[in-house]
Amino acid sequence: MLRLMLVPILIAAAPIFLAAPHVAEAAELSAANKARLLAAYPEQLDRIDGGVLIWRDGTRMPLDDGKGEKPFEEWLEHPDIEDMLAAPYPAGAPATPPAKNVDPGRARNAEFFDKVYGNCREGEVEKSLGVVAWLPKKTKQRLPFSKINGAARALEAVSAELEALPESFDVFLFPSAGTFNCRVIAGTTRVSAHGQGIAIDIALKRSNYWRNDAPGKDGALPYKNEIPMEVVRIFEKHGFIWGGRWYHYDTMHFEYRPELLGVRGGGG
Repeated sequence: MLRLMLVPILIAAAPIFLAAPHVAEAAELSAANKARLLAAYPEQLDRIDGGVLIWRDGTRMPLDDGKGEKPFEEWLEHPDIEDMLAAPYPAGAPATPPAKNVDPGRARNAEFFDKVYGNCREGEVEKSLGVVAWLPKKTKQRLPFSKINGAARALEAVSAELEALPESFDVFLFPSAGTFNCRVIAGTTRVSAHGQGIAIDIALKRSNYWRNDAPGKDGALPYKNEIPMEVVRIFEKHGFIWGGRWYHYDTMHFEYRPELLGVRGGGG
C-alpha cells in the first residue's frame, strides 16, 4: 500500500501541509480510517479482523495486498483497500493547487466497489439505479444514480441544497453533464465511478480537466478551476468527493465516497 509523506508548502505566508509525491514506508490502516470505512458502508461491511475486511455475507478481503511500497502509477492502477484511504481528503479547504500526484480518492479498488455497487460490464449496476430529479424547480433532468448505500438519497439532498443557491450559480449546476455510464476512465482501462452509478459531472462549459491542459516548463500541471466552493462544500457535506482536489484535476466530477469524508452511508 501507499503512505504519503507530508511536507510544508508556504501559501500566503501560512504553512499548509500537503502530501508529497514520494512513496514512503507501508503502514496499516489507522483506527480512525477503519471506523470511517465501516460507518460508510454499514449495510455491506461487518467488521475488520486484523488485516482482513469481513463483509456481512461472509466475504473476506485483505486490507493490504502485501506489495509494500508503490510508485504513483501502481498505486493508481492497482490499489488495495488501504491505498484508497492513504491520501487524506481535505474537505472544506479552499481550492488550492494540490502537490504533485496528490489525488485523494482517485485510487479505487475495483474488487471492493464492484462488490458494493456491481460490475457494469456484467450488467449488475442497472438493476440498482434509481432516478434523481435534478434541481426540479429549474430543470426537468432525471438522472440515473445508484440506490445502494444511500447514494441516490445523498444526491437528492445535494440537489435540494444547490437549488436554494442564488441564480448566479445556475450556470455551474445545469444541465448536468451525466451520471451513470458504463465506460472506462480516459486514457486507462479502469472502469469509471460513473460505471457504478455513483458519480455526477456538472458545468461542462465551465470545467477544467488535466488532460486538456499542457504542462508548464517545469513539467507540472497548471491547476485550473472555476467551480465555486459553495457548490463543492454542499457536495462534500453529503459524502461526495470533488475532482478539483486532485493534482490531476477534473473539476466537473463529483463522486459518492463517504469513507473519505466521515459521512455515514446507507442514507442514515
